[in-house]
Amino acid sequence: MAATSTDPPATPTIAPASASASARAGASDPGYGANPTLPAPDKKLIPTIKIAEAKGWPSGGAPTAAAGLAVKAFATGLDHPRWLLTLPSGDVLVAETNAPPKPDDGKGIKGAVMKHEMKKAGAGVPSANRITLLRDADGDGEAETRSVLLSNLNSPFGMALVKDRLYVANSDAVVWVPYKDGDTRITAAPTKLVDLPGGTINHHWTKSLVASPDGSKLYATVGSNSNVAERGMEVEAGRAAIWEIDIASGQHRVFASGLRNPNGMGWEPGSKALWTVVNERDELGDNLVPDYLTSVREGGFYGWPWSYYGSHVDDRVEPKRPDMVARAVPPDYALGSHTASLGMTFSDGSSLPKAYAHGVFVGQHGSWNRSVPSGYKVIFVPFDGPKPAGDAKPVDVLTGFLGSKGEAYGRPVGVALDGRGALLVADDVGNTVWRVTAAGGR
Repeated sequence: MAATSTDPPATPTIAPASASASARAGASDPGYGANPTLPAPDKKLIPTIKIAEAKGWPSGGAPTAAAGLAVKAFATGLDHPRWLLTLPSGDVLVAETNAPPKPDDGKGIKGAVMKHEMKKAGAGVPSANRITLLRDADGDGEAETRSVLLSNLNSPFGMALVKDRLYVANSDAVVWVPYKDGDTRITAAPTKLVDLPGGTINHHWTKSLVASPDGSKLYATVGSNSNVAERGMEVEAGRAAIWEIDIASGQHRVFASGLRNPNGMGWEPGSKALWTVVNERDELGDNLVPDYLTSVREGGFYGWPWSYYGSHVDDRVEPKRPDMVARAVPPDYALGSHTASLGMTFSDGSSLPKAYAHGVFVGQHGSWNRSVPSGYKVIFVPFDGPKPAGDAKPVDVLTGFLGSKGEAYGRPVGVALDGRGALLVADDVGNTVWRVTAAGGR
């Protein structure tokens, strides 16, 4: 099925080089909104690496909710929880997961440095490789029942329930198991529906998953195998893309391409268009390139690796492809540079205050390639009809994930609405699923 969208905004303009100097001096990141102003590239011989060291929450610690909202722990003591799915029963599934073995990724001096820094950031722990079921039967906003629904998976991430099958996107394949309402443990061996690009590099390993509204198709995100194709395009086959997969046959095609590292997806309730959040490229300076939220055109090409944010050419990429740059679709909404925007969910049906009635919640995992940290929070992008509302800027929903010395108490990833309309947030450093409600509500 086709996901449609209206005409994209005009390609943003590049500011003079002085804007880049201002950004280096600590000016605020302009890379938010429907038409951001992008500075000139600021390439360095040695890339900026600044990662908040993972500490976890102090006793009694929690994120800070925006005015009119409240937050409490829905479940604690998890093992690197990253992705969420709310079942029709109200039970919540959480993928406890981390990267698979990638022996050929991160070689050399730069790779060794990155591995060290990512370990410091909390990403070096072995993957639990399981999906855990959380149940709040008494409705007090805390899961009193916890059980391992599925185990022995391969870095699971995205999940989708279609009729009596639960589909899981491992790091290298989409698999399914039978499911019936109320199940707390599934012992059936997973059946493979389709292979996904994996291998010994598998640079962007997280594969998200969403079912089409009619339940006939699955859509899977597949990130690139590099930053800007520095390993050559032959290792990028089928990557930097969203796949459309036929549930009945397992046949698949590339639905949209040129998306460096797409993650969360969702269907805009009115237009039924598919939307996604995308992590853009690194090493062009503090304020390039903004991650983004965008509607996804069937057959659309979004620039990677030859250009970013529409037709802005990345001159690091060889050979040049002006024909591909000319095709590039500008995204709908910039989410700030290096914010690592991963989770997304439309807010329609939430029980939060009216200001959050229609828009998108985004989990921003936080930067590593920026001298001043960005992200490390959950934001809300208000919509007006099928698109982000004019020049509206994102609204902070949950903050306080960074301590006063720059350490990370937590890092938000997946977001979802629970069966009562509260917002759930998976925190893979705090090992917690947080629950956000209207202040004074349950």
